[in-house]
Amino acid sequence: MGQMIEFQRPDGANSAAYLAEADSSEGLKRPGLILIQEWWGLNPQICATAERFAAAGFTTLAPDLYRGRLASNADEATHLKAGLDFADATHQDLAGALNFLLQHCAKVGVTGFCMGGALTIAAAVHLPELSAASCFYGIPPAELADPAQIKIPFQGHFADQDDWCTPAAADALQAKLPASAEMYRYAAQHGFFNEQRPEVFDAACAALAWDRTLEFFRRTLTA
Repeated sequence: MGQMIEFQRPDGANSAAYLAEADSSEGLKRPGLILIQEWWGLNPQICATAERFAAAGFTTLAPDLYRGRLASNADEATHLKAGLDFADATHQDLAGALNFLLQHCAKVGVTGFCMGGALTIAAAVHLPELSAASCFYGIPPAELADPAQIKIPFQGHFADQDDWCTPAAADALQAKLPASAEMYRYAAQHGFFNEQRPEVFDAACAALAWDRTLEFFRRTLTA
């Protein structure tokens, strides 16, 4: 099982995160992943996802961007998300998480869901030491990050029935991405990967997206 740890941000402050370590009994230097929370916070579902990635061979660090706060409904999540400084989260929390993982992992990727998907793109733009990014149904504000500046392998997962990251928004994102970017669409709703939300969870789409994500990170982080 993973554990809560603290890592240092570039500005010298400390941030908390959930660390799930991949098995290193064979003496191998495992690849690393930054896992970015949804707008609900660093909840048990995100920690369980970190454990899944660790079991698949990726040492995974999920920063606690809300500093211990969790949302139990959409109104609370909206409030917490509105109070988050996205630029600070990108250039300090995510940069610090990357620096921490690079001490233990040869290559590091980033992935996230919803709000975390938007920050995945921001990290892919602003943190050049990342080696790959896989985004789940999130698009950052234009002033935070320009997807056209992504230089690392990129993969996106978007839902055809999404009323936030709409198909039109996903199309506009894809038009800005490098031609090498992998973009997948699913006959599902926003949040389809989250098994703790039965109203939107789609088991088949989630399984397919999971397989594609693992294959992508194995290809880009272990070569």
